Amino acid sequence: MGDMTNSGFYAKNQRQDDQQGGAFGCSLSEVRSLMELRGTEAIVKIQEDYGGTEGLCRRLKTSPTEGLPGVAADLEKRREVFGKNLIPPKKPKTFIQLVWEALQDVTLIILEIAAIISLGLSFYQPPGGGSEACGTASGGAEDEGESEAGWIEGAAILLSVICVVLVTAFNDWSKEKQFRGLQSRIEQEQKFQVVRGGQVIQLPVADIVVGDIAQVKYGDLLPADGVLIQGNDLKIDESSLTGESDHVRKSADKDPMLLSGTHVMEGSGRMLVTAVGVNSQTGIIFTLLGASGEQEEKKEKKVKKQDGAAAMEMQPLKSAEGGEADDKEKKKASGSKKEKSVLQGKLTKLAVQIGKAGLVMSAITVIILVLYFAIDNFVLQKRPWLPECTPIYIQYFVKFFIIGVTVLVVAVPEGLPLAVTISLAYSVKKMMKDNNLVRHLDACETMGNATAICSDKTGTLTTNRMTAVQIYVGDVHYKEIPDPSALPAKTLDVLVNAISINSAYTTKILPPDKEGGLPKQVGNKTECGLLGLVLELKRDYQPIRNQIPEEKLYKVYTFNSVRKSMSTVIKLPDGSFRMYSKGASEIVLKKCSRILNETGEPRGFRPRDRDEMVKKVIEPMACDGLRTICVAFRDFPANPEPDWDNEGDILNDLTAICVVGIEDPVRPEVPDAIRKCQRAGITVRMVTGDNLNTARAISIKCGIIHPGEDFLCIDGKEFNRRIRNEKGEVEQERIDKVWPKLRVLARSSPTDKHTLVKGIIDSTLVDQRQVVAVTGDGTNDGPALKKADVGFAMGIAGTDVAKEASDIILTDDNFSSIVKAVMWGRNVYDSISKFLQFQLTVNVVAVIVAFTGACITQDSPLKAVQMLWVNLIMDTFASLALATEPPTETLLMRKPYGRNKALISSTMTKNILGHGVYQLVIIFTLLFAGEDIFDIDSGRNAPLHSPPSEHYTIIFNTFVMMQLFNEINARKIHGERNVFDGIFRNPIFCSIIIGTFGIQILIVQFGGKPFSCSPLTIDKWLWCVFLGVGELLWGQVISTIPNNKLKFLKRAGQLTQKDEMPEEETNEENEEIDHAERELRRGQILWFRGLNRIQTQIEVVNTFKSGTSFQGALRRQSSTTSQSQDVANVSSPTHVSVSNALPSPTGIAAAPPGQC
Repeated sequence: MGDMTNSGFYAKNQRQDDQQGGAFGCSLSEVRSLMELRGTEAIVKIQEDYGGTEGLCRRLKTSPTEGLPGVAADLEKRREVFGKNLIPPKKPKTFIQLVWEALQDVTLIILEIAAIISLGLSFYQPPGGGSEACGTASGGAEDEGESEAGWIEGAAILLSVICVVLVTAFNDWSKEKQFRGLQSRIEQEQKFQVVRGGQVIQLPVADIVVGDIAQVKYGDLLPADGVLIQGNDLKIDESSLTGESDHVRKSADKDPMLLSGTHVMEGSGRMLVTAVGVNSQTGIIFTLLGASGEQEEKKEKKVKKQDGAAAMEMQPLKSAEGGEADDKEKKKASGSKKEKSVLQGKLTKLAVQIGKAGLVMSAITVIILVLYFAIDNFVLQKRPWLPECTPIYIQYFVKFFIIGVTVLVVAVPEGLPLAVTISLAYSVKKMMKDNNLVRHLDACETMGNATAICSDKTGTLTTNRMTAVQIYVGDVHYKEIPDPSALPAKTLDVLVNAISINSAYTTKILPPDKEGGLPKQVGNKTECGLLGLVLELKRDYQPIRNQIPEEKLYKVYTFNSVRKSMSTVIKLPDGSFRMYSKGASEIVLKKCSRILNETGEPRGFRPRDRDEMVKKVIEPMACDGLRTICVAFRDFPANPEPDWDNEGDILNDLTAICVVGIEDPVRPEVPDAIRKCQRAGITVRMVTGDNLNTARAISIKCGIIHPGEDFLCIDGKEFNRRIRNEKGEVEQERIDKVWPKLRVLARSSPTDKHTLVKGIIDSTLVDQRQVVAVTGDGTNDGPALKKADVGFAMGIAGTDVAKEASDIILTDDNFSSIVKAVMWGRNVYDSISKFLQFQLTVNVVAVIVAFTGACITQDSPLKAVQMLWVNLIMDTFASLALATEPPTETLLMRKPYGRNKALISSTMTKNILGHGVYQLVIIFTLLFAGEDIFDIDSGRNAPLHSPPSEHYTIIFNTFVMMQLFNEINARKIHGERNVFDGIFRNPIFCSIIIGTFGIQILIVQFGGKPFSCSPLTIDKWLWCVFLGVGELLWGQVISTIPNNKLKFLKRAGQLTQKDEMPEEETNEENEEIDHAERELRRGQILWFRGLNRIQTQIEVVNTFKSGTSFQGALRRQSSTTSQSQDVANVSSPTHVSVSNALPSPTGIAAAPPGQC
């Protein structure tokens, strides 16, 4: 950080410090330097300079228990002195920058050059006199007025190029604005618990100030730097800052420094916030990466001065930020982590196929035109090449070149990236209303191809509202919660204490929001169920917690996926210790050697008693779909004090108090949603940490399994036994034997979930590569969410870590929202197909017309400007009209398309060819016989610069009318007959059709020379419209022809196995962490989140946009790698390097679960 302190930004803060520091007992610079210390250094510094954490709290004018009073003036003062908890986002690209980017398109550049040459030549007057000798070339020069109008064509091409550029830039600009809006919404949703005025409240992260007391708990992403005041078994994953994947244990007396952007992996605690925003550790790094504009410029100047090696180091930093690194950097960065989404892969292939065809056609057109002209003039008419004729000849060659380019422009579907972008952006916006917050654009389309969903049980399939409904206590199994008088007084006291003390103090049950409603459950839902039991037993947990506040808890063993239990130790008044424990019943009961009997006295509890209890109590509860929790305790003598770190001995020899059966009812809408999934060809699997019987019972209620079917319901242990070989390694062939029938995986660890997802994705058992969606809420679900094709995180119950790893956030935690995501995904795919069917018909017809017309009449019947207008309506407007069709339930009636199915199906090919034939017949009839039919002058073989003919205007107008009516046909791609079905549900479509029609009238009647149009009479107009309407009737004829009669129909844009293999392989290699990788993964860091999200999305948009340069078409940018680049803050504060670290698989295994 050293050199940064000299920059104006910090100098300003430094000056402020000196003036303002007096208001508080320590200045900004003191707090910042304190946060750079670690471990014992930090403790010594806090003790010596501030007199411990209490002293630090006094200096910052806050109370360790009550927090800040929350007075507005005080909070404002703190923001002035210590800064706000915000990092200024990067400035968005200006409209001018976006225009400049749109101008980079290859085809547009070719057109611009052609237009400029055309303009230049039209102003060049060849010396007179020799005009006769130049033969046919002089044709148009006789009419003085006409020759002066030669500039119009060039100008009109330039004008239409400007139109296309502005439309593209405006689209990008609105996209960027939309994503910034989305981004700010995500940031506002980020809340954190702080204590103010003695009350625990949830605050938006941006409102946290220095001096706040924040409550940290498992799964949090720390929003600011702070010092730990009190902690229980707190472990932090600091890999995002240090690159070390091991979890760091934090405690108030050994290492109290908590840093922003790091993840809480276990435990809980309270911290005093000491640095926020740009002054926090992540903020400092962020500023070093050049988040604020002025820093960026300074950095660039500095990079230039640095020697090669240092410059190399800065360069990746910049590209990691998504800043505009040079092109080479970008190309390297685009070696994407995840493979291309299905649609992108197919579109890339199709764009390349079309691009090649277009290039060939346009080259042939130009060659034929030039040869025809040369042979006609210099061979047949034996004219010499006269120097004074050169400009006229060149003018002809330019005209031929423009016709060639026009053919190319029409052949390349530039509207395709636009259609994809509009369709995705529109879907993303609408999906927000369906409770899907899409973080990665392409996830929404991938979801349409999903073949498997691995869902959590708790909270997704169930309501996540836990209620205790059965209890086994004092040797009696009560099917309903008993009256407290029925229980022994001793047992009741121990039970109430065990539940009240041995649960997170942040878990509470609050009175309902509205009268007659259910009480509000806050915090861990399983614990809420147990606290509800205490209330039902006519007791209150709050007085007990007040008597033993959190700081008096002697030792806490928090819940994690290894322990599957939570235990809390308290010191009793006589100096001895008591430990309360609760957890999954079969696990806790194994550690019990005694149980309380009907009088409340402990009696022996042997293994055979336990087996009997499992059979008589736990299994019946589980079969009712209840989750069983065992509550137990153990007393320890005061002397000698036990070794609390020896968990094996401590968590043993317990006395069981009771077993509680907690019900988590299935969400009422879930069974129907699962039925829809199954009908749509999607297999739903339940992956849960719960007991096998409970999981099976719930899955039958949901409809995941039906009695009598051949399916597998196994637990994690059995799953691992089946998929691992003797050496304990996972084998793909073994997984292939398990996953097709697997429906329920119970008692699974995070690693099991990841293994299952990876196994299904990598499987080659079926022809189609499986596309897997996964839901997760816990920190430990991160790896599986990342590995899946689409990761869904829970918006309410999900931890920040899970949200960071996901592609879509379910804002209502509801499984039925996933079904809506599938519907939208399929809709995107269908919208693109509709657009393609329409676009390719236009392309085929326009290319053939331009090509044959040019070869036969040396002039394209459709002029360059008209082609560009056709291109504009066909591309921009049609993409808007067809890409905004709302989804319908019928989308769920078919199986997923899969990766190997061609983008253009045989039905679509039939439609494209059928309509193409109709349009070509009409246009060629008009071209060669139009003058006789309408009794007008022929427009063929018109000399250069001749006025527009009525003949060619009719051809142009009929062509556009046919496209308009064919656009209505294109609304259906599966051979449906009623093309008007649901047309009024899409107002955008209707208004575009009417709007295009209106503009066409203006162009024909008043377009004149620039559009090469001559006004038409009403009866000629009616003929044009009549020929257009013929499209609808012809469409009905086409849909009557069965596909199987047309064996020759080819499919295009098909992804074959061969295309996918290299991607799969590179994907695998990248999965292993390669420290030499140049590409940095994007971070899980809170502060990076803002910028990255927007840049990721914009990058996807840009990628789609750049699709016209076919080689780079739609390549998946590094957007999908916005996963986990980690910034390492090396101990010397002057040097920040960036390393690439993910937890090792073993690290993943040790991560705690989201208590299913």
